[in-house]
Amino acid sequence: MLYDGIDARILEIVQKNNRLTSEAIAEMAGLSATTCQRRLKRLRAQGIIEADVSIVSAKAAGRPIQMLVRVSLERQRSDIVDKFKKAIKNSAEIVNGFYVTGDADFVLYVTARTMEDYEHFTRRFFYETADIKALKTMVIMDQVKTGFAVPIEAPSKE
Repeated sequence: MLYDGIDARILEIVQKNNRLTSEAIAEMAGLSATTCQRRLKRLRAQGIIEADVSIVSAKAAGRPIQMLVRVSLERQRSDIVDKFKKAIKNSAEIVNGFYVTGDADFVLYVTARTMEDYEHFTRRFFYETADIKALKTMVIMDQVKTGFAVPIEAPSKE
């Protein structure tokens, strides 16, 4: 998955605002609209651009309770890990899930309407899963930064 300096500029632009037309992106990147569209299509096909999304406020969507949950599994077997990954993907309450190294096996970003709803979720999702050894919930008091933008550097010319 290689990209050049022009692609890097396009990536910077679409990370800030993915609602821009290809014509507007092209103008900002110094390209023709057709060339820009072709590059965007390639960046998507190569998986460099994974998705075009809008970030919705959990509070505005009626889910003001937000938590980070650290989950440790009983055993580190691939079938258990794969089963848990699938459960994460199928849960609407889990906004983001990460398989991590360190003290926990997974870190999950979970939203809920109320603490009572979160308790019901934990009983259904965590307590009924025999492979979970421990979990630790941290309630988010203030979301200081929201986004998915990653720093983009133009490839070096060697």
